[in-house]
Amino acid sequence: MTKTAPRGADRQDAIADAAIRLVATRGLRGLTHRAVDAEAGLPPGSTSYYLRTRNALLTACVSRMLTRDVAGMPPPGADPVELMVAMTVGLAQDRPDDLVARYELSLEASRQPELRAAIDEGGRQLRAMLTQLLAGLGVPDPEAAAWPVAAMLDGLMYDRVAGTGTTLSPEAFEAAVRRSVTALIAGLRDGP
Repeated sequence: MTKTAPRGADRQDAIADAAIRLVATRGLRGLTHRAVDAEAGLPPGSTSYYLRTRNALLTACVSRMLTRDVAGMPPPGADPVELMVAMTVGLAQDRPDDLVARYELSLEASRQPELRAAIDEGGRQLRAMLTQLLAGLGVPDPEAAAWPVAAMLDGLMYDRVAGTGTTLSPEAFEAAVRRSVTALIAGLRDGP
């Protein structure tokens, strides 16, 4: 039985997923329309049919990662500290390619305004969700606190996939994230 190639939205998701894998494993230099077709197992020209430009391809990567981030959010009602720990550990463990690609794309965005706009919009959406978690924890001015909290969590994930954190056991990484989140939230609640 032969596998049929995905169509429509499924094909666009397959293209974005393949592009993310390529950015994570080969860097931005390895990202071409032809390479995405091959990685996704699609006929030549499929990627360029849906995403004519390189910038459209890069933006599709950002959009797809944001969709997965939002879909992967734990359900509301759980302890907000545990939600932040679970999201941070889960992303680093289950989607390291997304994280590596995100960092590559973030650096590229410093030179490409359209990509910067897509990354900034995604960041605003994620920080809005984080703001709600922080408000639930009684953090004063949760909107202002969301940026440093997001930056810390992102730094922990970066270290896990690209820094010395790669040497930690999964248990040690989770414990470090839990300590960091707990300490930061306590400091934010207590104020300066």
